[in-house]
Amino acid sequence: MSQPETLVSANGAVCSFPQAFSRVADLQGSLNQAIKGKAEVVRLSLVCLIARGHLLMEDVPGVGKTTLAHALARSVQSSFQRLQFTSDMLPSDVLGVTIYNAHSAEFEFKPGPIFTHFLLGDEINRATPKTQSALLEAMNERQVTIDGRSYPLAEPFMVIATQNPVEHHGTYPLPESQLDRFLLRLRIGYPDPASEREILRDGGRQTETRPVLTGEELVEMQNVAPRVRVDDALTDYMLEIVKRTREHESLALGVSPRGAQALYRATQALALVEGREYAIPDDVKRLVSPVFAHRVMLSHRAAAGQRSQDGAERVLQEILTFVEVPL
Repeated sequence: MSQPETLVSANGAVCSFPQAFSRVADLQGSLNQAIKGKAEVVRLSLVCLIARGHLLMEDVPGVGKTTLAHALARSVQSSFQRLQFTSDMLPSDVLGVTIYNAHSAEFEFKPGPIFTHFLLGDEINRATPKTQSALLEAMNERQVTIDGRSYPLAEPFMVIATQNPVEHHGTYPLPESQLDRFLLRLRIGYPDPASEREILRDGGRQTETRPVLTGEELVEMQNVAPRVRVDDALTDYMLEIVKRTREHESLALGVSPRGAQALYRATQALALVEGREYAIPDDVKRLVSPVFAHRVMLSHRAAAGQRSQDGAERVLQEILTFVEVPL
């Protein structure tokens, strides 16, 4: 019998596929205790974490977006910062600021809350586009540039943002360049009756989430995900879906190469979450909507009379029905 494939991390520690599967199970169990009746949302949140992506959760207030973000961050023993975005927030409130120190007669950089492992941006679409754009470099290049000097961010680094539907008062729609930095966009939805009954009986008390992994163990697990096998036929399947989004008459903007890369990484991470060393077509099908729906733009005719995300998901599901699934 062949030995399980392993990967040596930067610190010399070894993480095998079975070890990664065990760590995923620990994280999933911790999150399921905090978020009742939302197993699929929990799985996809873990996909985003393992794929080194950033997560955007959009839904109406009160369904557990912030609770899930807190639980995801606190399941890992690492630093955590929360930012409540408001319309008067400035980019320096996120990134930090350079100030003059009279004692040393030098300018010193005071890091902002973005210098953390997990950043929760609550109601991100209540901030102005100028403040929203302060996150672009950090999310894409994992560094921040202030006054011509670049400051690297620690690993792991993840932005978990929540937003209310843009139809709500006092919100600013996220621009396409900002949306493209989020690996997944999820909607939690209302709980099922049994889960909501359990929530009511608990009196609104939240289960305290305890760390089940260190930050170093998480990075080792993230390093395993790119080793998940993706056959050439499955890669061609992804590319054909991407191509159809660029040609579909109902879409004014198709999926970019960055979006195609996001689907590939997320597919590998989902296989790992499901306990496999290889990806299958069903992984791709489950991820097309959460990975692509916020990256495509409906044409004016297709967008008439419906929410853009709902329409985008319908078009993507239509595309899936016409693309041949590899055997």
